[in-house]
Amino acid sequence: VFALNGFLRVATGLDIGLSTKCVVIPKELGMCHKIGYSEMRLPNLMGHTSMAEVILKSTTWQHLAYTDCHPHVRTFLCSLFAPICLDTFIHPCRSMCVAVRDSCAPVLLCHGHPWPASLDCDRFPGDDDMCLAPLTKDYKYLHKVLPKPTCQTCPAVEEFFTHKRVLEVFCDSNFAVKVKLSKKRIALEDQEYNIECQVEFIIQGSLLPYETQSMIQQWLLINEKCTERMTPTHRPMVYLLVGNIEEGIILVNQIYRWQRKDSQLSLATQKWRYHKCL
Repeated sequence: VFALNGFLRVATGLDIGLSTKCVVIPKELGMCHKIGYSEMRLPNLMGHTSMAEVILKSTTWQHLAYTDCHPHVRTFLCSLFAPICLDTFIHPCRSMCVAVRDSCAPVLLCHGHPWPASLDCDRFPGDDDMCLAPLTKDYKYLHKVLPKPTCQTCPAVEEFFTHKRVLEVFCDSNFAVKVKLSKKRIALEDQEYNIECQVEFIIQGSLLPYETQSMIQQWLLINEKCTERMTPTHRPMVYLLVGNIEEGIILVNQIYRWQRKDSQLSLATQKWRYHKCL
């Protein structure tokens, strides 16, 4: 049993008692699996005193974690919801909070939630203290910086079109990705949808197919209301998402419903290989 340091009460605004215990991170807290440790402290840094409370209060945040809105989003959230079992609590640094907030607050707002006062970054210690700091600025130079999906208005799903019109749209676009979507039947899973992506084409320089697939999956998680509209039932639905990459932002401009009986999309994707844009 370890004593809580004073910061815990300052950070959460709660006096959650003087002792903590180590417990296994539950399967329901999927965002905190495969992060380098398997046991967490209770009460945690959010002031949650029972595992039931942790699971309940983490639901919105787990959705956020799966959008990958920032490279450190899971590290930041898990340091608060499922702190590692050490002799003392290790808090996220203020700079990590600011970096995650600046990237992820727009995504949270897209889902209808403002960044909460309980995670006011001023409550976290400065980088000079012992805390979890973001990776150095060199990180971005060592890793390829990919275009980011953003919260946007959901394009209307088009069900009636000709292959000629689709080819015109292709000519003005950077990518087309075929997506198979279905709702998961199990509540509180890693994410609420099964998402399979298959790249039809990319015209964006050095982007690779798997990177584009990953970005579209992220777009579908961030724009959850749009994904919800595209999955009215548990039956799998297939769509073609077409869009552009502008100034590092990935935007979906057209969504076509891909129906078996409709060969117009198949025809358009076949003809595209030899098509000459005006």
